[in-house]
Amino acid sequence: MLSYVARRCLYMIPTLFGISVVAFAIIQLPPGDYLTTLVSRLENQGESVDRAQLESLRERYGLGDPLASQYVTWMSSILFHGDFGQSFEYSRPVADLVADRLPLTVVLAVTTLLTTWLLAFPIGLYSAVRQYSPGDYLATIVGFLGLAIPNFMIALLLMYLGQTVFGMSVGGLFSPEFEDAAWNLGKVIDLLGHLWVPVLVLATAGTAGLIRVLRANLLDELHRPYVVAARARGMPERKLLVRYPLRAALNPFVSTVGYVLPALVSGEVVVAQVLSLPTTGPLLLNALRSQDMYLASSVILIVSVLTVIGTLLSDVLLAWLDPRVRLDQG
Repeated sequence: MLSYVARRCLYMIPTLFGISVVAFAIIQLPPGDYLTTLVSRLENQGESVDRAQLESLRERYGLGDPLASQYVTWMSSILFHGDFGQSFEYSRPVADLVADRLPLTVVLAVTTLLTTWLLAFPIGLYSAVRQYSPGDYLATIVGFLGLAIPNFMIALLLMYLGQTVFGMSVGGLFSPEFEDAAWNLGKVIDLLGHLWVPVLVLATAGTAGLIRVLRANLLDELHRPYVVAARARGMPERKLLVRYPLRAALNPFVSTVGYVLPALVSGEVVVAQVLSLPTTGPLLLNALRSQDMYLASSVILIVSVLTVIGTLLSDVLLAWLDPRVRLDQG
C-alpha cells in the first residue's frame, strides 16, 4: 500500500508542473496584458494615460520580458520564497488575497462533497434494491432534473423564493454584521446558517449523477452468478448485499471524487457570482477579466493542486477498498 501511495505521489510531480505551465500560459493567450486592459478602461472613462508611468510599471513587473522568463521568475518566487506575486488589480500580495478566500472555498467544496455522498448513497442503494418501485421512479425523475437544470438556475430560484416567500436573503455566506468581524463562535454559527444554500445548489448535479452511477453498478453486480449462487445457499439478503455486491459497486462511487471536485470548483465560479459568495470563484473571474496574470495563474494553480490532492485521496481510498487496484510488484 505504501509503495502504491509513493508511486502516485511521484506521478503528481510532472502533473503539477504541467498544470503550472498551462495555468500561466492561459493568462497570456488574450492579446495584451493588464496594462493594456487598464489603458482601455481609462480611455473609455475619458481619463488621460501617462505613458511614462505605464512603461515604468511594465518594466517593474517584467511584463515586457519573454513568456518563458516571466514563468521562471514566477515559479522561482513560489518555490523558493512562497511568493505568488503582486496583484495588479488589488495592489496586494496574491498570497493574502487567496488566504482570505481559499479556506471558505475548501469548506464549501468539502461540505458539498460530503453532502453529495450522504444523499446519493442511500438513494442509489434503495433504487437498485427496489428497482422499478415508486421510490426508484421518483429518484430517477429527481436525478434527471438535477442533471438537466443548471446550478445557477437553482441558485436564482432559491434567491427568488427566499425573498418573495420567506422574506429573507439567501446570498452570501455571512450576515452583514459578521462579514468583517473576527472569527468567533457566533460567526461560525452564522456561516453554518448560510452555508446550506450554496451546498444545496452545488450538490444537486453531483448527487443526481452519483445516484445513477451507484444504481447502475449495483444492479450489474446483483445479477452476477456469484450473487445468485450465494442466495441459493441461503445467505441472508442483507448480509449478501453488504458483503459482496455493494462493496464491488462502491469502486466507481469512490473514484468519482476525481471528477466531482473539479466540477464543484468550476461550478462554484458561476454559483458564487450569483450568490455573492466570498470564495475564489469571483476572485478568479475578476482576475481573468482584467488579465491580472499573477492572481489568475495562482488561483488556477492552487485550485488545481487541491484537485490533484483530491484525486490522490480518491485513488488511495479505492486501493484500500479494493486490493485488486494495487499494483503488485511481484
